Amino acid sequence: MTGKITRGAKSPADALLRSFTDRSATIGVIGLGYVGLPLAMEFAEAGFKVVGYDVSDRVVKLLSKGNSHIQDVPAKQVAKHVNAKRFIATTDEKALGTTDAISIAVPTPLAKTRDPDMTYVISAADAVARQVKRGALVVLESTTYPGTTRELLQTRLEARGLKVGEDVFLAFSPERVDPGNPKWHTKNTPKVVGGITPACSKVAAALYSTCIDTVVPVSSPEIAELVKLLENTFRSVNIGLVNEMALVCDRLGVDVWEVINAAATKPFGFMKFTPGPGIGGHCIPLDPHYLAWKMRQLNYKTRFVDLASEVNSAMPEVVVEKVSRALNDASKSVKGAHVLVLGVAYKRDIDDMRESPALDVIRLLEQRGAIVEYHDPHVKKFREEDHEHTSVELTAATFKKTDIAVLVTDHAAVDYQRVIDNVPILVDTRNATASMTGRARILPLAAPARESV
Repeated sequence: MTGKITRGAKSPADALLRSFTDRSATIGVIGLGYVGLPLAMEFAEAGFKVVGYDVSDRVVKLLSKGNSHIQDVPAKQVAKHVNAKRFIATTDEKALGTTDAISIAVPTPLAKTRDPDMTYVISAADAVARQVKRGALVVLESTTYPGTTRELLQTRLEARGLKVGEDVFLAFSPERVDPGNPKWHTKNTPKVVGGITPACSKVAAALYSTCIDTVVPVSSPEIAELVKLLENTFRSVNIGLVNEMALVCDRLGVDVWEVINAAATKPFGFMKFTPGPGIGGHCIPLDPHYLAWKMRQLNYKTRFVDLASEVNSAMPEVVVEKVSRALNDASKSVKGAHVLVLGVAYKRDIDDMRESPALDVIRLLEQRGAIVEYHDPHVKKFREEDHEHTSVELTAATFKKTDIAVLVTDHAAVDYQRVIDNVPILVDTRNATASMTGRARILPLAAPARESV
C-alpha cells in the first residue's frame, strides 16, 4: 500500500512527509474540471501517481483516452501521464481509499436565492469520510464561506473516529485558477495553505511544495478561506466602481477609457480596472456572495459587496439599452432587428462561458424581439434552456443582414477592422476598436460615438 508507515517513522505526519519526498505517495483529486485537472497534471509532472475522481462518466472516459476537456490542459500532457500510468481517471470513489492525500476541487455554485449551494462539497466530503485511510491528508480547494472546512469536513472525519491532526490531516487551500492566462498558471501561482492544526499545515504545505513554486502557510483554514473571498471581492468591488464610473462618464459625454488611462499614469495609490458588459467566470460573480451569506448569518450586512453586485449585474441591461437607443436613432426597432453578438465566453481567448454577461445580453435582446446570432471562435455552440445557439461565420451574408453588432468579448482572433467595415452600427463594450475607423457608427460603452467615415 502506498504511503505505508515505514520503519523508524515517528508519526503518521512523518510517514506522509517521507512519502511526499520520495514520491511514493498516491495523490487523489476529486473533481476534474478547470481546477482539479490542472492540479492533477502538476502532481503527475512532479512524479506522483494520481487518481482523479469525477462523477461524470463522459469526463472520465475522455481523460482515460488521453484527451482533455480543459483548454489550458493540452491533450498530449494528459496522454503522457495516462500512458505512463501516473494518472488514472475514475468514477469509482473506492479508488480514493488507495490515496495518501486527497484534494477536493468541486464546484461551489449559488442557488437561485443567491445562497451557497454546497451540494458538491457535501457529496465530496461524504465520499472522503467513507473512503479516506488513516494517516492521509485531505485538502479542500473549492471556494466557500469561512468555517466550511471545520463544519463539513472535520466533523465528518471525526465522526469516523479519526482525530484531525493525529490520525488524519485536514487543510484548506484556495484555488487561484485564471483560465487562459499565459503568464500565471497552477505551478507558478503562489498557494495559500491553512491547516486545522500546525501538523496539518505542515504536511499540506509539504505536499504542495512538491509541485508549486511558492507555498504561503497561514494560521488556520478560516484565514485561507477568507483569502480567496477577499481577492475576488476586491476585484468585484473595483469592477463595480469602474462600471459606475462608466455610467457617470456616459451621462457626461466623457470618454471613460481616456479618464482611466490618464489616472493609471499615477505611479502610486491607483490600480487600473476597466469597465465592461458585466462580469463572468466562476469566481468574481459568485465568491462575494459566499461572504455576504456568511455575514448575514451573523446579522451583518456587507454593503460594499451588495452594491458592487448590484452595479455589475445591471451592466448587461445597460448594454441592451444602448443597442435599443442606437437602433432607434437609425429609425429601427429592436423587435425584428438582426443583432450580431461578438464573443460569448466570459473573457477573451478562452472557451469558458460560466456566468458570461453575453448570455444575459442575448437573453434580454431576444426578450425584446431581436433576432440574435453570435460569433465566437472559441465557442462553437452552446445550449441555454431549450434553445441551442451555434456560432455563425463572419461572412458577407452575415454582415449584410446585420442591423447592429455588439462586441461583448474581445477575442484576439477576430478581425474587428473587417467588422466595422461591414456593419452599420457597432456597440463596443470593450474598447477594442478605439483606434479604428470604418463604415460603422461605433458606440463605446461610455464615450462619445464615432461616426462612420
